[in-house]
Amino acid sequence: MVAALPIITGTFRKLPYHNRIPMRNESELEGVTLLGCQGVAYPTDYAPQLLETFENKHPENEYVVTFDCPEFTTLCPKTGQPDFGHIIISYIPRMKMVESKSLKLYLFSFRNHGDFHEDCVNIIMKDLFHSKNLLDVSAIS
Repeated sequence: MVAALPIITGTFRKLPYHNRIPMRNESELEGVTLLGCQGVAYPTDYAPQLLETFENKHPENEYVVTFDCPEFTTLCPKTGQPDFGHIIISYIPRMKMVESKSLKLYLFSFRNHGDFHEDCVNIIMKDLFHSKNLLDVSAIS
């Protein structure tokens, strides 16, 4: 199973502090379908359509969101044996953020994909950058 720990770092402008920060409402979570769903099937093939996003409530702040996946697995295209890697994904969100459960399932979808993990890192970076409205993406293997 792929484990990923989100880490958020950044520089924040001095903004007025609000005593009560409102929770997200249903309309803000409209595109999030996998989170909280108990019957999610694990993908057996590469599945970029699993990536889901939600609204970034702080687009005025430029900050970095980092996911650490120490157990990334794909199949060696030559031998068919598991190819293990440690992948760190960092991005600066614009209007949308990547939902972490969907990212974990997306990374899991590479498990039966026949490619070196170094190639998969480039696929991951391109999938995130081109489809998720992110300012900057880096994927390190």
